[in-house]
Amino acid sequence: MPVTGLSHYNLRADRLVLDTLRDFYVDVVGLAAGYRPPFNSHGYWLYAGSQAVLHLSEASSGEARRVNVTNTFDHVAFVCEDIAASVARLQRFNVPYRSDDVPLTRQHQLFFSDPAGNGVELNFAQDDAR
Repeated sequence: MPVTGLSHYNLRADRLVLDTLRDFYVDVVGLAAGYRPPFNSHGYWLYAGSQAVLHLSEASSGEARRVNVTNTFDHVAFVCEDIAASVARLQRFNVPYRSDDVPLTRQHQLFFSDPAGNGVELNFAQDDAR
């Protein structure tokens, strides 16, 4: 049974952090809030086109969530277009970022962190990046 693609990733937090993350991923990253099935818990599904790529789920009351734990998660990466608009968004929201070119692949990348400290990478075809 081979893996054929990535469905989504999920971030869990209290409602205040969830709302902050939703706004960040919509306003800064460019995802769109969309349909989420009527689960018994609060949350959001954020879409890239027709795919819900990020699920934001409210942590249950009393749920033990370890904060600032050393783990192996580094970042999530999105395929993007229009680097100029993305840089303008990052600058408008005062989000520090760094950029890099990937050797031999003709890709340009922007790296930054979301408000919870999770790494985010935006990938652009290098032709779009110039």
